[in-house]
Amino acid sequence: TISAALNWTRAVIAKVTAGVLELIVLSWLSVYYISEAVILTVTPAFLWREKSLRGKVVLVTGGAGGVGQELALRLAKHKARVIIWDNNEKALEKVQERIESEGYKVHTYPVDVSDRENVYKYADIVKSDIGPIDILINNAGIVCGQTFLEIPDYMIEKTFKVNILSHYWTTKAFLPNMIKTGKGHIVTVGSLTGLLGTYKCTDYSATKHATHGFHESLLIELKTHGHHKIKMTLVCPYFINTGMFSGCKPRNLPMLEPKDVAKRIITAIKKEEVYVTLPGFSRFVLPLKHFIPAKLSWAVVYRVIQGPQSMMGMRNFEEVEAA
Repeated sequence: TISAALNWTRAVIAKVTAGVLELIVLSWLSVYYISEAVILTVTPAFLWREKSLRGKVVLVTGGAGGVGQELALRLAKHKARVIIWDNNEKALEKVQERIESEGYKVHTYPVDVSDRENVYKYADIVKSDIGPIDILINNAGIVCGQTFLEIPDYMIEKTFKVNILSHYWTTKAFLPNMIKTGKGHIVTVGSLTGLLGTYKCTDYSATKHATHGFHESLLIELKTHGHHKIKMTLVCPYFINTGMFSGCKPRNLPMLEPKDVAKRIITAIKKEEVYVTLPGFSRFVLPLKHFIPAKLSWAVVYRVIQGPQSMMGMRNFEEVEAA
């Protein structure tokens, strides 16, 4: 009928109009956000607007050694109220002594982040002792350092529990209060091995891939529900000279130093950056693997990056002593 035809025509026109308007808005946003990104990229660091960390309650998991220890010290120097979680009590004592010897205060708790109930227990203790968390830094991590068939089953489970499942427990423990107060910041320490798998890292690389998925999905959920003031930062560093990758001998780039990684993470928090890779150029280079033939990708990994050769001498996992 004529009426049905008119209704169909109106529906088509409305749909096309909505699509055109959406395209116009998306085009405008594309120009705006790309321009913003370019301007911020070329803007000198001292001109960036940075948020203050003074008085912020910051919790660092795996904070008794390596990057975590450097983070805790530098956060304390920024006048933050620092909380360190780590399952190595000797290392906790040493890092507390180090930070307090420089005139700063730090709160330490012997927490095994791989144990869900342990995380929830100490989260309640922290809330009671200190109060809500402003910034959560999921930093704890381990690596086995063996090829797939040599990795003990229990180590595969342990690696997943520490490197990714712990993020669920810590975030579940502290995110509700961030949502309640309408502010907060969650930092996920991933790895470039989460973007490009490598030798002796079938367990570690898989967990770091998972941190990316977890982080990005949570970011989308928070934005979808209007929690725009809860910031999220994903940091993906290259191999770090902490002992975790002892025996690893990179062929092209030197290992990153913990203090430099910690400094960059704190800068990212202050600038509320969403995605950071170390070194910075890797965010543009590694995705190219999706646009070249698989055989060429392998040739680049083996002949140029020399990833397998770099990892051949990597030592097996050992429980870390005091840092």
